[in-house]
Amino acid sequence: MSIFLGIDIGTSGTKTLAVDERGKIVADATATYPNLHPRPLWSEQDPEDWWRATVKTVRGVVKQARLKPADVKAIGLSGQMHGSVFLDKQNRVIRPAILWNDQRTAAECAEIERRAGGRAELIRMVANPALTGFTAPKILWLRNHEPKNFDKTVKVLLPKDDVRRRLTGEFATDVSDASGMLLLDVAKRNWSGELLGKLELDPNWFARCYESQEITGKLTPLVAKELGLSTGCIVVGGAGDCAAGAVGNGIVKTGLLSTSIGTSGVMFVHSDTIEVDPAGRLHTFCHAVKGKWHMMGVNLSSGGCLQWFRNRLCQAEIAAAKRSKIDPYEILTAEAEKISAGSDGLFFLPYLSGERTPHADPDARGCFIGLTLAHTRGHLVRAILEGVTYALRDSLAIIQQLGVPVRQIRASGGGSRSPLWRQIQADVFGQKVATINAEEGPGYGVALLAAVGAGAFKDVPEACAATIRVVRETPTNRAARAQYDRAFPIYQGLYRSLKDDFQRIAALAKA
Repeated sequence: MSIFLGIDIGTSGTKTLAVDERGKIVADATATYPNLHPRPLWSEQDPEDWWRATVKTVRGVVKQARLKPADVKAIGLSGQMHGSVFLDKQNRVIRPAILWNDQRTAAECAEIERRAGGRAELIRMVANPALTGFTAPKILWLRNHEPKNFDKTVKVLLPKDDVRRRLTGEFATDVSDASGMLLLDVAKRNWSGELLGKLELDPNWFARCYESQEITGKLTPLVAKELGLSTGCIVVGGAGDCAAGAVGNGIVKTGLLSTSIGTSGVMFVHSDTIEVDPAGRLHTFCHAVKGKWHMMGVNLSSGGCLQWFRNRLCQAEIAAAKRSKIDPYEILTAEAEKISAGSDGLFFLPYLSGERTPHADPDARGCFIGLTLAHTRGHLVRAILEGVTYALRDSLAIIQQLGVPVRQIRASGGGSRSPLWRQIQADVFGQKVATINAEEGPGYGVALLAAVGAGAFKDVPEACAATIRVVRETPTNRAARAQYDRAFPIYQGLYRSLKDDFQRIAALAKA
């Protein structure tokens, strides 16, 4: 038996899948951990929590599937992108990792653009503008605000790559995840010596770059024993969660686009050649497919908006759902389903953590706009679902403006599991939305990368063709589509109307 593990170190928890040579999931396990928010709009985690969750979930799938150590041939790693793990010369973690949705680095983004010679020069070097979520601004923040910790630093790793370090003893990353550090020459698929020089950062701080299916090391004897695996088990480059999720959805050839609604929202399109948005609204990163790229729009709060609404405002419903042994989201979406498209004029701006695409505005705030006495909780829920989908359409509109072909949209994440949310996506996007047989996202994608690295498939497209197929399509509703086409420009205008107010509100909160 040949088994491949996909380990996804996410924001809310780590999930490990065990997948066989036919792409069948034979076991899965999940372990959660907390997010730390020491100040407003700060977001951190303890890397030790990732390691404990990795050990727990790997042991869990080994036990669940009754695997022998030699059964597991390879491991693929995925993880939340952009997070910064700072290590000292003894490989000890210096401080909690600063995460992708942390918004403290606006000043450092401006510093990066200034040092680079302007926004256009920065995009020329690394294909992307400076955004608060990226890793490079976090490094400069450490230098500017915690100089003692900065002076101790000898390595900076991404979340999944810190787990790799503990698995194999190797400092390695893959080009898709490294693209999100704002330090990679995305066209050449290696670190940008030019930008590192301008930022006065030591190139030795950063791990060696690999393609996603390449072997980066093997399990150390101590770790192999701890996990119940063998030292012959290889660990491949893996991918950042967005590229890994795209592989798990089969987005590995031209014309395919995926939408993923998890904590954040991602719109991801494959590209055979490097395409760059001159305005920097979309990200251009290396794909997890060797020699390919992708464009990506990211919304910082998507499924997280609905989660916030449920957790903060629906405690009675959560308790009732537990007693009835049903998902509380089912209660909320059932109420939303009774509301007509457009939520009777109610809009929701899903900027609970600031926003990335297309506004790149850490000061943006979430809003319900258009509330009246006639609106119910069902209206609020439906407005959240619609607002998140409008935010994704912002990215789709830019992709279409740039002439990137989109022949099929595949939905994944929590938004794909809700029939109502799938329908809203099809209607807002104006195109049918497909779902596939494998709905496990990043963990499944990196399990396939592990299988390629172990020789079970010749390349990533072959692995996807052998294991992934469309099982459902949701067509557009003509009347709902027309309603959303009328509402979308209004949604876009609301941000423009409120942008200056958001800045004043942010300043007031900091006062």
